[in-house]
Amino acid sequence: MRILFFTHYYPPEVNAPASRTSEHCRAWAQSGAQVTVVTCAPNHPNGKVYPGYRNKLWQSESRDGVRIVRLWTWLAANEGFLPRVLNYVSYLVAAILALPFLPKADVVVTTSPQFFCGLVGLFARPIKRAPWVLEIRDIWPESIVAVGAMRKGVAIRCLEWLEAFAYRQADAIVSLTRGFIPHIAARCGDASKIAVFMNGADLSAFSKSGDGDEVKRKLGLEGKFVAAYVGTHGMAHGLGTILDAAELLKHEPRFAFLMAGGGAEETRLRGERDTRKLDNVVMLGQRPKAEMPGLWSATDASLILLKRSDTFKTVYPSKMSEAMAMQCPVILGVEGEAKDVLEAAGAGIAITPESAPELAAAMRRLADDPALAASYGRAGRAYADQNLDRAKVAARFLALLNKVAAREPIGETAAAR
Repeated sequence: MRILFFTHYYPPEVNAPASRTSEHCRAWAQSGAQVTVVTCAPNHPNGKVYPGYRNKLWQSESRDGVRIVRLWTWLAANEGFLPRVLNYVSYLVAAILALPFLPKADVVVTTSPQFFCGLVGLFARPIKRAPWVLEIRDIWPESIVAVGAMRKGVAIRCLEWLEAFAYRQADAIVSLTRGFIPHIAARCGDASKIAVFMNGADLSAFSKSGDGDEVKRKLGLEGKFVAAYVGTHGMAHGLGTILDAAELLKHEPRFAFLMAGGGAEETRLRGERDTRKLDNVVMLGQRPKAEMPGLWSATDASLILLKRSDTFKTVYPSKMSEAMAMQCPVILGVEGEAKDVLEAAGAGIAITPESAPELAAAMRRLADDPALAASYGRAGRAYADQNLDRAKVAARFLALLNKVAAREPIGETAAAR
């Protein structure tokens, strides 16, 4: 099996798309597949190339048995609409131009975000003469309207047409949540080619360790109940809620907030924190993936937050799987499918999105009842073991790719997975 995978993000970048794709590709390579990943020079989220790399027309390396081809793109930080669009479109153009020089494939996979990366499949399918699997991580362009980055208009209608055209042309569509199914099916006209593989976690890497107290000490959080947000600081996440909750709890020294990650909102949030003199909020910025298990071990409650929007009721944040794998109780400010998973797992407390009073109250509840917090953690890990093991998800994904490469019917709709 020869797999050609197009993704805008890949390690050493540490965001959710990079982690999901790399862990799947590594598992596929270990299963005997020949995997080639086509991506950019690592630069997320600041638009600066990581040490040891250059933004060249073409560079190649191997990692975990996977061949990685990195193409030149217009670099841009994860902020500002036009620079990011130029970054996205430049990847699309570079990938199309590279297609004749890439190895033969039995199946082509493209993933979004970002949207233009997903569209590479429209060109790769005929040029490589291979069936195309389109992975949908976010409903786009609907999600950019939901966060206020663009308004409904001619441009959005054109993008929606492209979205529907891509769904129809793809041989199979992989969705990260069941909540996406009605939207995708309505636009592609064939629900039978949709499969769902939820975001999981590498359970061998994300496991509870005993170094949480030491990490707290190094961060100046010793003896505190720490609620942590680990992930992209983007427009969709409503992270101002953390600062508002910190304001409510600033006279209760037993509580602290930890924020790790970068993104379009990081600078604004850091400035607002300093202006409001919220000493109970520690912001670490982007951290290497190797540090993540340690940060999780220092976390007493994981904050999984999004803005309150109907669009986000279909979303399942990847960091929720990691929190459950780390036996960390979750405070979830997301409605819809994510809330359903939380309740099925019994892994934490759901609050109204963007409600700082409810967030503060949930923290008090967990801090006052350590037995309850521990029970949430155990239940979350049990659910992750059963449903969210990345290795098992990767194996089911590979089985789908084999069927698509053989041009066989998927045989199982998304709703059944």
